[in-house]
Amino acid sequence: MKINLQQIATVRSPFCNLVNMPVQLKGAKDTYATIEFKKEYEEGLKDLEGFSHLYLIYYFHKIVEEKLTVVPFNDKTHTPRGVFSTRTPVHPNALGLSVVELVKVEGNIVTIKGVDILDGTPLIDIKPYIENFDKIEGEVRSGWMKSSADEVSKKKSDNRFVEKV
Repeated sequence: MKINLQQIATVRSPFCNLVNMPVQLKGAKDTYATIEFKKEYEEGLKDLEGFSHLYLIYYFHKIVEEKLTVVPFNDKTHTPRGVFSTRTPVHPNALGLSVVELVKVEGNIVTIKGVDILDGTPLIDIKPYIENFDKIEGEVRSGWMKSSADEVSKKKSDNRFVEKV
């Protein structure tokens, strides 16, 4: 089986360095960015403006090694965790997932808000957030993650997932 993924767009954000970035969207709620779609995908943006939020699926293009155990930024205990129980960028396939606010669509440029993504990040796919499909009702658990929303919003990245030169 062959998996054929291709870049459809590029995220343009104010974050040009992997260190000292917000590590989750809570810390970047007022940050604007644009997504520049390749011209051949512009037609696919038709009808997108009716949605308030989008899922972005992207490739962590600056990650050079995968890890199966990591100490996540928001783990107050500094305990090594299985990578699949974290949102760190060093997963085997280095894919990122973010929910962002849609501001506007103009031609092949989509403006978004609430972005914690590095400038130049290749976008693999985009999907609309649909409350009736996506909202979780009932009990929600967050496993080992005990940081408050306020703590998460203030957390910045360090160099733990940056290539050591």
